[in-house]
Amino acid sequence: MKTLTSLLTFLLIGLSFSCAESRNMEEDELVTYVRDRAYDLHNASDLDHIIAAASDRKLVLMGEASHGTREYYAWRDSISRRLIAEHDFNFIAVEGDWASLFELNRYVKDLPGAAGSAREVLTNLERWPLWMWGNEEVEALAEWLREFNDGRPQEEKVGFYGKDVYDEWRSKDEVLSFLERHDAELHDEVAGLYACFDNYGRDSWQYAQAVSRGASDCVIQLERSVDLIREHAGRFEDLPDYKYFYLKQNALVVKHAEKFYRLSVTRQDASSWNSRVNYMNLAVNRLLDFYGDDAQGIVWAHNTHIGDARFTEMQQRGQENIGQLARVEHGPDHVFLIGFATYTGTVKAGASWEQQRELMNVPEAPSASIEGVFERTGIESFSLLFDDDDRSHEPFMQPHGNRAIGVVYNPAQDRHQYVQTIVPLRYDAVLFFRETEALTPLIR
Repeated sequence: MKTLTSLLTFLLIGLSFSCAESRNMEEDELVTYVRDRAYDLHNASDLDHIIAAASDRKLVLMGEASHGTREYYAWRDSISRRLIAEHDFNFIAVEGDWASLFELNRYVKDLPGAAGSAREVLTNLERWPLWMWGNEEVEALAEWLREFNDGRPQEEKVGFYGKDVYDEWRSKDEVLSFLERHDAELHDEVAGLYACFDNYGRDSWQYAQAVSRGASDCVIQLERSVDLIREHAGRFEDLPDYKYFYLKQNALVVKHAEKFYRLSVTRQDASSWNSRVNYMNLAVNRLLDFYGDDAQGIVWAHNTHIGDARFTEMQQRGQENIGQLARVEHGPDHVFLIGFATYTGTVKAGASWEQQRELMNVPEAPSASIEGVFERTGIESFSLLFDDDDRSHEPFMQPHGNRAIGVVYNPAQDRHQYVQTIVPLRYDAVLFFRETEALTPLIR
């Protein structure tokens, strides 16, 4: 991406998201331009150009415009299977919890203590939103991974991991349970450090509120707990490598979750968002290190996490994301970012946090959004693979709204769900579907 630096400078100086008088004419030109460059999407064989472009990258990050749309999961599945089967990618890391989804990793690798099926793991997930990973689409991928891994040496089996900062209390329990079984002395020392949380009823928000009112925080204790586990790594040399990796990652979840919740309450800026982003990036990099120098990884997360934040309105708020960090750390030629978009359809989401999921209608996107532009091509579903021509085509270099639906959604407020975006810079490719449908939860 030889033009990235100069285009970033252009964005930072000139990104005002105002509409010029020629906007309608430019958008009509853009519709024609996109129509001429689009690849129809019908089945996995239509992904050849995407696979060819992504196959030699260290990281392939795939987004979603919601956490409850079947097509996003199904097509990320198709791309993932091809990257794994045809190009030896080593793992999938998703926007989910480390400890609970490690049970799915245990299953797909047939590690000791594995569940009897992917469904057994996914129906036992406990943290809201259950449908985000407890769905038929993830089950199908996990069963395919299990079959793909069968018969392969353990060190060559493809893993499935959560990389998010949540579910910190289960991670805390996993650290203490592991140490209790393998090192009683270290267990007692770490348990003493974790006692800093004893007065907060396993409620991180309660802890953060107390800190905001002047209570002592647990930063030093949690840093020390991670240091102790690192310093005494030699005590676990007789265990398989993945067990120590699991232990340390759980300790890191506890440490970074504390920071996320504390900053969410004590700071009114992008600090908490960025702390979560930096942990997710750390988790992905640790997986790359775990799998070795030539490792290649696949990341699933929301578009707001995988589309380079520097080319959206997020950068004006000081927000980073893992797409941005990955490009900076590994180089844009070693990272491939795929966005997903839809014009209308249905989605699974909650009306508010921790509320029962609902089947919601997604309104037609505004005509000025990138989804509106894509819809006017008349193509039901297609992909775009961006190159220097796209990144010098003036109508494509104008900011467009790009829909972003979370686990909480109100269709009546859909017009507020758009992130202003320079699309060919935010992503390396986009998959678009005119009409999508909600995914299928395992627990009805």
